[in-house]
Amino acid sequence: MTVSSVQRSDLRPACREDLEAINQLVAEAIEDWPLPDRVRRLALPAYRYTEADLMFLSAVVYEGAGQVVGVATWESAEARELSDGEVTGLLLHGLYVARTARGTGVGRQLVAACQEAARAAGADGVLVKAQTSAAGFFARVGFQSVPVRDRDRDFEQRYWWPVEAGA
Repeated sequence: MTVSSVQRSDLRPACREDLEAINQLVAEAIEDWPLPDRVRRLALPAYRYTEADLMFLSAVVYEGAGQVVGVATWESAEARELSDGEVTGLLLHGLYVARTARGTGVGRQLVAACQEAARAAGADGVLVKAQTSAAGFFARVGFQSVPVRDRDRDFEQRYWWPVEAGA
C-alpha cells in the first residue's frame, strides 16, 4: 500500500463482522507499546472491542487489499475532560493501524473521519488520550498537547484538535 493508494472511499462504518480484524489490530498495537509483558497481557482485554462497543461508539474501518488495516472509534467527550473554554468535543477513543499500513496515510484518513464528525456535530474539537509513542503523529495531524491540570485525574498524554483550526 502506498500513500497514493490511500483513498477516502476505503473508509466505511465498522460492523460486527469486523470485530475479529479490529481486535487483531488492537493486539498488534499493544505488542508495540513499551510495557512489561505482564502489563501488556493484562491490558489487552480492556482494549478489545465488542458488539456492545459498536452500539455506543462511532467506528470506521479502513480497508486495503480487501482487509481491515485501520480502525478509529470515538464518542462524546465528558465536559470535565475538555480544556478550559471548550464546551463540547469528541473523544477519539481508539486509533489503530496495521504495521503494514503505517506511514501510508491510513491513520490520517481515520483521524480526518473523526474530525469531520466533530464538525458535523458542532463540537469544539477532538480530544485524544494517546500513548507517548503517538505524540509525533498527533502533532503532524494538527493536534496540540493539553497541559495536565490534575495529576491524579488527567491522563498525561492528551491532545486537542480545535475545529476552527482545521476549518
